Amino acid sequence: MRLVTLRIGIVLGDGGALGKMLTPFRMFAGGPIGTGKQWFSWIHIEDLVNLIVAGLTDSQMQGTYNATAPNPVRMDEVCATLGKALNRPSWLPVPAFALDLLLGDGAKVVLEGQQVLPRRLVEQGFQYKYGEIGGAIGAIV
Repeated sequence: MRLVTLRIGIVLGDGGALGKMLTPFRMFAGGPIGTGKQWFSWIHIEDLVNLIVAGLTDSQMQGTYNATAPNPVRMDEVCATLGKALNRPSWLPVPAFALDLLLGDGAKVVLEGQQVLPRRLVEQGFQYKYGEIGGAIGAIV
């Protein structure tokens, strides 16, 4: 029996982590979260859906895959890109305690970060629609 396991990064789409980040940016109060230097391993929701479909239909896929975009970025780059897409500044850092209040246990993932690369997916030729953070955020906002 074939088994495909996906280790999913932070999913960018309407709502979720990005949705919670939009409000401060729209109020001209957005900025880097925590130190801003932590890694942000993400995947656009459309790429995740395509990856799930591939896992169900592609008989060559088997085992564990990192379901993240091929280009993880630092949190300060995510925030700068979001600010640019919304035509808002990205200058006001969000302290860790505020993120704890907003995201609860999910804050740990954002504050600590991980640099996760989808090596197996890239080697097997998975085609990302959104491999760069700018395109992914631009498509959402």
